[in-house]
Amino acid sequence: MRVISGEYGGRRLKALDGDNTRPTTDKVKESIFNMIGPYFDGGTALDLYAGSGGLAIEAVSRGMDLGICIEKNFSAIKIIKENIEITKEPEKFIVKKMDANKAIEFLKEVGRQVDLVLLDPPYAKQEIEKQIQQMLAYELLCDDAIIVCETDKSVRLPETIGTFGKIRETTYGITQITIYKKEVGDE
Repeated sequence: MRVISGEYGGRRLKALDGDNTRPTTDKVKESIFNMIGPYFDGGTALDLYAGSGGLAIEAVSRGMDLGICIEKNFSAIKIIKENIEITKEPEKFIVKKMDANKAIEFLKEVGRQVDLVLLDPPYAKQEIEKQIQQMLAYELLCDDAIIVCETDKSVRLPETIGTFGKIRETTYGITQITIYKKEVGDE
């Protein structure tokens, strides 16, 4: 597992041993960022199920100003911090050990809006739709925000969630990537 492109491109990342996390493969990660970027001019990326932190690190590597990594597993938090050290720019990341739903409440309290949301929950615990609705209700998403959902290919996400519409859906093996953006006319 590595950073695919950008400032940290080529740097190797560590993954957590065992079944606690399911790191996004380099092929899928590269495809995701080619669909949504591939590069950014600032902004904040929120990875609600950070695992190894690889997606947030990739987003910052490609131009996001800040990557927020949310993870509830203590061992995964240690790996995220080690991977952030590889970037030599820890100030560009916020790491919080908490449940994804608590993190949404935390972001509301601190008034933080995000430009890119990365949702890759454990396949058995799909709360994507509810969490996007909550982020919309709390006005945590910038007007041009992009939401990337990584699920099992059997999961069917709706065409629209609130003011966000599905703009792309692609399957890679057992993994499905669904991308949402604010629908034109809902601004």
